Amino acid sequence: MAVSGSEPSRGAGPRGGTGAGTATPGWGPRTRGWQRSLKGYADDVRGRVRDGDHGPISAVLGLVVIGIVFQSLDSSFLSPRNLSNLSVDIVGTGLVAVGIVFVLLIGEIDLSVGSVSGLSGAVFAVLNVNLGIPEWLAVIVAVVSGAAVGALHGVFFARIGVPAFVVTLAGLLIWNGLTLYLLGASGTINIDQSGLVASLTSRYFGAHAVSYGLAALGTAGYLLASVRHRKRNRAAGMPSRPPGEIWLRGGVLAVLAFGAARVLNQFQGLPLALLIFLVVLVVSDYILRRTRYGRRVYALGGGVEAARRAGVGVERIRISMFMLSGTLAAVGGLFVASGLTSASPTTARVAGSGMLLINAIAAAVIGGTSLFGGRGSPWSVLLGVLVIQSIASGMTLLGIEDAIQFMITGGVLLAAVAADSLSRRADRLSGRPRAG
Repeated sequence: MAVSGSEPSRGAGPRGGTGAGTATPGWGPRTRGWQRSLKGYADDVRGRVRDGDHGPISAVLGLVVIGIVFQSLDSSFLSPRNLSNLSVDIVGTGLVAVGIVFVLLIGEIDLSVGSVSGLSGAVFAVLNVNLGIPEWLAVIVAVVSGAAVGALHGVFFARIGVPAFVVTLAGLLIWNGLTLYLLGASGTINIDQSGLVASLTSRYFGAHAVSYGLAALGTAGYLLASVRHRKRNRAAGMPSRPPGEIWLRGGVLAVLAFGAARVLNQFQGLPLALLIFLVVLVVSDYILRRTRYGRRVYALGGGVEAARRAGVGVERIRISMFMLSGTLAAVGGLFVASGLTSASPTTARVAGSGMLLINAIAAAVIGGTSLFGGRGSPWSVLLGVLVIQSIASGMTLLGIEDAIQFMITGGVLLAAVAADSLSRRADRLSGRPRAG
C-alpha cells in the first residue's frame, strides 16, 4: 500500500519541505516562518520536477502563457464576460474528465465516455420531451443509464478479461449508434429552455455575497483540513507541513479564490455549473485522498499483483472505476445538452467521433494525471480543462478555424504524454520506484 500513501500525502517529507527525522526540522528561532514556507515550496517544486510530476506546474505555466498571448491579440480574452463563459464551458468536459481520472489511476482507459455522454443527453430528451416524463425522473434515468453502461464495461474487463481498450472502443460504437437510433436520422429534440437541465448552464447566483462566501468557505475548508491533517501526522510521528507553509498556501488560495469571485461578480455572478463542478472535485478528491477506498485505488494503480496480495478486491475496484466513469460521463452529457438546449444526431456524431473524448483525456493528462496509473487527482482536471478550453476560447475570439484548434490540442496532448513517458523511463534508469 506504499503507492497509495504517497499520493494523498503529497508534499510531506523532503518534497514538502519537512525532513525525515522530526515533524518540523529546521523550524527554529533563526528561521522565520515565511522563509521556511518559501523554502518548502521550492523544495516541493524541485521534488515534483525531479520525480517527473511536473504536470500541474506545466499546466499553470501554460495558462499564464495562453493568457498573455491571447490577451495581447484580443483584449476581450480576459474580460469578465469571457472568463465567466469559460467557467461554464469547462464543466461538461471537466466532469467527463474527472471520470477519466478514476480509470487512469488504475492504469486503464475508457474510450466510450464521449458516446455515453451523448447517450445520456438523448435518453433525457426522449424521456422528457417525447414521452412526457418529469424532468427530475428523466435526469435520474439518464444518469443511471451511464452508470449501468460503465458497470457493463467493468464486468467485461474485470471478470471476463476483455482488455479495457477493446471493451470501451466497442462501447464507443455501440452507444453512439444507440444514440443515433433514439434520436432518429433527422430528429433534433429541443429541451425546455426554462427547465431543470437547461438551468444547469444558464443559472447564475447574482448576489456578490454568494461568490465571496464560496471563496471564504473554500479557503477556510482548506486551512481546517490542512491543520487537522498536520495534527494527525504529528500524533502518529509522521512528517507534516510546517504551520507557516500551511498558512502561506492558504493565503495563495485565498488570493486566487477571491480574485475569481471578483471577476465573476463583474459579469453575472457565480454560475451554477461551476459550483456543481467544484463540489464534484471536492467530493472526488476526498474519496481518493481520505478514504480506504481511495487508497486501494492508488494501490491498484501501483501494481495489480501487489494490490491483490495486500487484500485489495481488484475486480470490485475495477468495476467501480468504470461505473464512476460512466456516471460522470452521463452527468457531463447533461451539461453539454444544457449548453446546446437540445439533443441531435449532429451532436451525437461529434461526441462519438472522439472530440469530447480527446478533450477529456487531454484535460486529465495535461493537469498531471499519468496514463500509466497510480498518479493524479481530480483537481488536475481543473487545470487541464482550463488549458484546453482557454485555447478553444482564444481561437474562437480570433476567428481561427477548427482544424488549427484540433492540431494544437493534439500537439499539447502529445507533449504531455511524451513528458510523462520520458519521466517514467528516467525513473526506471535511476532505479526510483514509480507507480504504474
